[in-house]
Amino acid sequence: MAKSRNGPEDFARPLRRLLVALLVLVLTGLFLLWRIDSPRVERFRAALVDTVVPSFDWALLPVSKATAMVDEFQSYASLYAQNQELRRELQQMKAWKEAALQLEQKNARLLDLNQVRLDPKLTHVTGVVLADSGSPFRQSVLLNVGARDGIRDGWATMDGIGLVGRISGVGARTARVILLTDSNSRVPVTVQPSGQKALLAGDNTSLPPLEFLEDADLVRPGDRVVTSGDGGMLPAGLLVGQVVMGTDRRLRVVLSADYERLEFLRVLRSHDLEPITDPGALIAAPPAPPTPEPVVPPVDSATGEAVAPAPASGDATGGSPDGEAGDG
Repeated sequence: MAKSRNGPEDFARPLRRLLVALLVLVLTGLFLLWRIDSPRVERFRAALVDTVVPSFDWALLPVSKATAMVDEFQSYASLYAQNQELRRELQQMKAWKEAALQLEQKNARLLDLNQVRLDPKLTHVTGVVLADSGSPFRQSVLLNVGARDGIRDGWATMDGIGLVGRISGVGARTARVILLTDSNSRVPVTVQPSGQKALLAGDNTSLPPLEFLEDADLVRPGDRVVTSGDGGMLPAGLLVGQVVMGTDRRLRVVLSADYERLEFLRVLRSHDLEPITDPGALIAAPPAPPTPEPVVPPVDSATGEAVAPAPASGDATGGSPDGEAGDG
């Protein structure tokens, strides 16, 4: 049976062609609209975008959600990597904690030996740090110990770990300590393990520099700095700090003493130095003992021969004058 020409297929085909033609015309018009370089057309394009784009938020929502999901996934991956790194560091910290506990137990055992005096000439007096009342020194503190406690000028002070300074001014009940950071402080030190001698010069900063190094090439950051004891100024071997490289490319020292929490200081009683009474003895050698003059025997003028000295009276070998006459 032949198909009727008035069926639905006869109307659908021309309609599709018409829609395709209209779509092609619209796309061509949009293409030309966006390609025309004219101020009037540019204003029209801007107005068209302002009118059409806000109403298409529903179309942009899936894109924005997908972008947010990608960002969150990247953030989650980063957090996962950080979590794994923290887990590895936590395992390392547990090992360090165990080592620290062992060292703490060993330190507790060694503290029991604290009463052993290694140097009988070196003891200490503990004093409380008072408020600084002001002085010519910019970096100094006051202690509540003084002359009544036997404190003397020049003695070293420590906070239990490292050297803090030295006594500079003693009163009846107080003593002033000039810190290593003061610009007037000069302390001879030794850098270990190279053994280089230097002078720790304060400059009113927390990192005093090392001056007059014998060979700076042998000194490395992290080296240990202790007092050298040169000149008898301070006892040798007191811990001062570690060497670091300053921002000015100078070798400086990170002090071991905690200057932010100076509450108690130990004043080291140094052995008494022998006073210098003769300045000339520092330059000239001590005089040699006088040599005895040789004894010349008397000579007989007639014969020219040496005459033996007459024996003293009462001598056992010579006898007395009366005995000589009797023997003759």
